[in-house]
Amino acid sequence: MAGSRFIPDRGLTARMVATMSLLGIVYVAFIIALVLVGMPLWLVALIVIGFAALQYFASDRVAMFAMGAREVAPHEAPELHGVIDRLCSMADMSKPRVAIADSDVPNAFATGHSRSSAVVCVTTGLLRRLDTTELEGVVAHELSHVAHRDVMVMTIAGFLGIVAGFLTQVGLRFALFSGGARNREGVPLVMVAFAVVVVSALVWAVSFLLTRMLSRYRELSADRAAAYLTQQPSALGSALTKITGEMARIPSRDLRSAEPFNAFFFTPAFSRSGVSLSSLFATHPPVEKRLEQLAGISRQLGTGT
Repeated sequence: MAGSRFIPDRGLTARMVATMSLLGIVYVAFIIALVLVGMPLWLVALIVIGFAALQYFASDRVAMFAMGAREVAPHEAPELHGVIDRLCSMADMSKPRVAIADSDVPNAFATGHSRSSAVVCVTTGLLRRLDTTELEGVVAHELSHVAHRDVMVMTIAGFLGIVAGFLTQVGLRFALFSGGARNREGVPLVMVAFAVVVVSALVWAVSFLLTRMLSRYRELSADRAAAYLTQQPSALGSALTKITGEMARIPSRDLRSAEPFNAFFFTPAFSRSGVSLSSLFATHPPVEKRLEQLAGISRQLGTGT
């Protein structure tokens, strides 16, 4: 792709364009449907514009705050900055901001609505468990998300689901307390509320499925790009194996607090009660599939497995 030496992925580009186009259609239909079922146009515009601005401009700060992450200077995390400096030089890309989250859950994520606002964050649990080559593989994976711009696409794509989910909850609560009130056209407000709930729930489901399909592919693409950039796919595979193995030792309360960010994590964090559900609506492809791809790249590069 333009602006970096990460291998291009036309399949990812095509999927991002298709996803954004379909979500755009759903987005317009959603607004029209809300107005048709009786929701005031001014209220629809206020909610849509408000959430859009928050999601686009504050997504990085919201994610950082929720994960308890803070931006760190080179003197605070010299090894991590050194790794990112080397990889950015290899990839010929601008260096993103660097952050560390104080969490024992071993993971990493990238966030930000553009390359200039991008942040690559790793947890203290990850830093404690990985050696330098494994850390390079994970960070290269996250940098490839930034270079491919799929962090921005996922941020925008997630906006529709957030609005739909919000309106579903508000509609249900409003329906319970609206009593016998009616709007100016004489339609019972409880009917309007339930109509909003139905429309929002359908839009949320469509948004959820589209973003999950894109999310699974983007993880394979990031693994592939990182492996070719570092020329050490086995190190990335080792990190993936180590991280997923360590998840079983993390307290469930810590995993549950991290689960909302699974779509952006290097590998998902699931509490024991969520494993079966994750297989149905996974944000990431199976670990076995990721390791198989990395093993194939190792054979191509002649670096072994």
